[in-house]
Amino acid sequence: MLKNFYADLHIHIGQTKYGRPVKITASKTLTLTNILEEASERKGLDMVGIIDAHVPAVQEELEQLIESKRAYEMEEGGVRFDRTTLILGSEIEIYDDHCKGPVHVLCYFPDIHHLKVFTGWLKGRMKNIHLSSQRFYGTAPELQQKVKELKGLFVPAHVFTPFKSLYGRGVKKSLKEIFDPNLIDAVELGLSSDSHMADHISELHDYTFLTNSDAHSLKKIAREYQLVKMKQPTFTELEKVLHQKDQRMVIVNYGMNPKLGKYYTTVCEKCLVSVGNHDQFCPSCSHSRFIKGVSDRIQELADRDREDIQRPPYIYQAPLEYIPTLGPKTYEKLLKLGTEMYILHQADRQELISASSEKIADHILAMRNGKMEFTAGGGGKYGKIKTD
Repeated sequence: MLKNFYADLHIHIGQTKYGRPVKITASKTLTLTNILEEASERKGLDMVGIIDAHVPAVQEELEQLIESKRAYEMEEGGVRFDRTTLILGSEIEIYDDHCKGPVHVLCYFPDIHHLKVFTGWLKGRMKNIHLSSQRFYGTAPELQQKVKELKGLFVPAHVFTPFKSLYGRGVKKSLKEIFDPNLIDAVELGLSSDSHMADHISELHDYTFLTNSDAHSLKKIAREYQLVKMKQPTFTELEKVLHQKDQRMVIVNYGMNPKLGKYYTTVCEKCLVSVGNHDQFCPSCSHSRFIKGVSDRIQELADRDREDIQRPPYIYQAPLEYIPTLGPKTYEKLLKLGTEMYILHQADRQELISASSEKIADHILAMRNGKMEFTAGGGGKYGKIKTD
C-alpha cells in the first residue's frame, strides 16, 4: 500500500560534534543530531536529506547514533531516526573546463558503506573533505559516473540562482554543455522559481522537480519540501519517486512563492534597486553592473509553452516564522497542537486560534489555500508577505 510522506532533501551541517565548521555560512546549531531531532519532533518530516554527510566527523556522529540504538540502517537504504529517515548526501561544486562558472550538485547514496567509499574517492579530488560544497577537481560526467557506480542519485542543485548553479552561472543555454542528461535523476528548482517557470525550458520536461529548503539554520528546515507517494520512506522508494516508477511520485511541491526568494528580480549590484531588462545603468545610483534575477534568466532560456505539461500542483507556502506577528512564544504554543506539518496542513481554524490569534490563524489558512500575497525579493534580500 502506498502512503504519503513529507520530504526535504537539502539540509546543511553547520558544525560537527567536535565544534568544527562544515558549512561556514550555516548555524552552529545545525549538528547532525539536532537536525534529526528537529525534523522528527518539531517539523514532522518523514524524510530528510543531509547533504554534508561526506564529512568524516559527520559519519562518526551517525555511527555513534546507531551504536547507541537511537538510529538504524534500513534494508532498502536510508537511516531511520525516530519518525524520520535520513538520506545521506553530499553537495559538491563543479567548475571544469566546460563550465562558464561554478555549479552545485547534490549526490545521494543508499547507505553508509557507499557513502564512505565516495568520501575516500573524493579525498583525492577535493582540497578539504571536511567542509561543505567544496570544489571537485574533475569533470562533471566523471562525477556523475562515480555516483551511478555507487548506486547513488545525482541532482543539480537550485538550478536558477545567480550564483553557483546550472543555469544561473554554469551554462550558456543547455545542461548538455556540462552534464550527461541520462545520468540526472531529478532537478532542484531553488527558492526563486517554481514548476510553472521552469517548465518553459523544454530540456527539463522529463525530470521530476524537487523543492527543498537548502536550510542553513534549524528554523529554515522545511521552508520548501514535497509530499511524495511511496511504500515507505527509504532510499529505494525515493529513487522510484524521482523516476515515477510503480506509481511512486511527487504529489505536491510546497515552496515559497518565487517572489519571496532573494534572487527573483534583477537588481543593481551596488544598491539592490530593481532594474528593467533594457536598463544599462541603475536608475538610482547609475551603477552599470546588475545581479540578474531568476525570472529574467528563465525568460532568456524559455523555448516552449507550458500548456501541454502535466506536473504536480505547486502550492505557495512560507515557513511559520514569515507570518507577521507570529513570534517565538506563539510558535511554541502552536507546536503544542502538533508538528509544523500538522499546523500547516491539518489544524482547523479553531485549533489555530486557541494557540495564537484570529489574525495568525487566518494567515496560516490563507497560506494553506494559496491566497497569500507577496512583495518580490532580489539581489540577496528576501521578499515579504503582504499584510494588507
